[in-house]
Amino acid sequence: MQPGNNPIETYKAALGGHPLRIREHVPRIIAETAGLAADDWDKLAPSDKEMLKWLGVFFRKPTPGKFMMRIRMPNGFATSAQLAAIADLSKKLGDNTVDVTTRQQLELRGFTLQGLPEIWERLRGLDLRSLQTGQDNVRNLNGCALAGLTPHELLDASSIVFELDRIIVGKEGNPEYANLPRKFNVVVTGCRENCTHAETQDVALIPASKDGRLGFHVLAGGKMGSGGFTIAKNLDWFVPPERAVETVLAIVQLFRDEGPRDARTKVRLAFLIADWGLESFKEKVRARLNWEPEPRGEDARSKRHNDHLGVQEQRASDLCSVGLVIPVGRTRPAGLRELARLADEYGNGEVRLTTAQNAIIVNVPRGRVERLLAEPLLKEWPAAPSRFQRGLVSCVGTEYCNLALIDTKNRSMEVSRALDQMLGGQTEAGDAPTIHWSGCPAGCGNHAVADIGLRGTKVNVNGESKDAVAIYVGGRSGPQSRAATQIMDLVPCDEVLPDVLATVIRHLDLFKKVQRDPEAKSRVLMVPEEQSFPSEGSCTE
Repeated sequence: MQPGNNPIETYKAALGGHPLRIREHVPRIIAETAGLAADDWDKLAPSDKEMLKWLGVFFRKPTPGKFMMRIRMPNGFATSAQLAAIADLSKKLGDNTVDVTTRQQLELRGFTLQGLPEIWERLRGLDLRSLQTGQDNVRNLNGCALAGLTPHELLDASSIVFELDRIIVGKEGNPEYANLPRKFNVVVTGCRENCTHAETQDVALIPASKDGRLGFHVLAGGKMGSGGFTIAKNLDWFVPPERAVETVLAIVQLFRDEGPRDARTKVRLAFLIADWGLESFKEKVRARLNWEPEPRGEDARSKRHNDHLGVQEQRASDLCSVGLVIPVGRTRPAGLRELARLADEYGNGEVRLTTAQNAIIVNVPRGRVERLLAEPLLKEWPAAPSRFQRGLVSCVGTEYCNLALIDTKNRSMEVSRALDQMLGGQTEAGDAPTIHWSGCPAGCGNHAVADIGLRGTKVNVNGESKDAVAIYVGGRSGPQSRAATQIMDLVPCDEVLPDVLATVIRHLDLFKKVQRDPEAKSRVLMVPEEQSFPSEGSCTE
């Protein structure tokens, strides 16, 4: 590959192929950007903008001069002290905005580069780091948020997640794993209830059993974005827990050493597997192991999905977890600090973040649950959310992301409230479809695995470009994974959108049936005839 075909590879080569060496340039970058006006941020070299992401520092085009930091939180485990510190940093150095991501971590927004030394020093004292959370790295390692606590897990896999994080990143970053061809997502879970989107990951270890032994099956090559949702392939191996770490590392190393490094839209692990073929890929992984994987056992997952919200029993019968909806994952410092206080007062100071952008207070004695549910914060972050708030997920949208085409977080909340008014009382409690918003085809909102997915786009209405969405239905992860099917394109984001979505929801079961039986399509009501939408040809993208 010629480095010019891929500017990121050129930037890495300029640092000798060791991207973490950008740390040596941080003092220079801070000095060069001191006092820059908002209109002058084009003076920050493109290479510096990109390479800072290895340190978890992200230039945001919609807010020039104000950066985002992604904080690594393996398995979504956090403490009250960590949350309180992040809240304080957001208030002092940021713009009072913190987001929970779909990778079980927090993003600190709106700080300047001059604040970096203080932020990093504070995080370091709390065993937190932002290293290798962006660009060509193994991103935050995910797992069941209630690992070790839920009675519905086959085994607690969190120790594997933390061991992988120790090896791949550690305290100071690990150059051995910091120069991959592209980003790499990993899930390791022992939960039976599909609380993580394992099939969307580059590598996922999922709970399995064989001959009375507990372990994992291995999935590889899943992804979102870059051409749509690719469902990870089962390698048909049974891996015991003691072999889990080396199995994941072998696949990461194979991708690092032999993955393509040309056009960045074609360099995920999924494309490598497609080029080689699954059997050839498996053979190359075997060659890196010093043992022969056993044939697969029994998938231990149920068909059920558990979002771990509300009051749920823990393995210790006298303790409960209380899962709270953080609406679209966005919080202000006061909310984050109050969450920390509640974790201290009612639990043991532990908080777990979920892949649906929510938070769980754990280890709450039964006798304290009722008082916790009466706390004022739970009116804003409910443990018993409304029907269309419960499964709501949203990327950050145009407010902070230069790739997004539409506003997502504010609009998704408005639409969910409208749907609650129209449909919230029409079905039995617990009937909460997942509704995921992605601001662009990159799919950061995981719209392709939701009951209803919305992907941002633009539409030309009377010569004017307007926000619009494409609508998908029937996506899911788990043992019966399938990519959502697009049923509409270019639906304007105006006052009609809630009505359109209400129609989709009323006929959601039929839409899903269409996925399995195309002949059922004639029985599905798409939208009333009087509602017409422009064709894709008029899109202004």
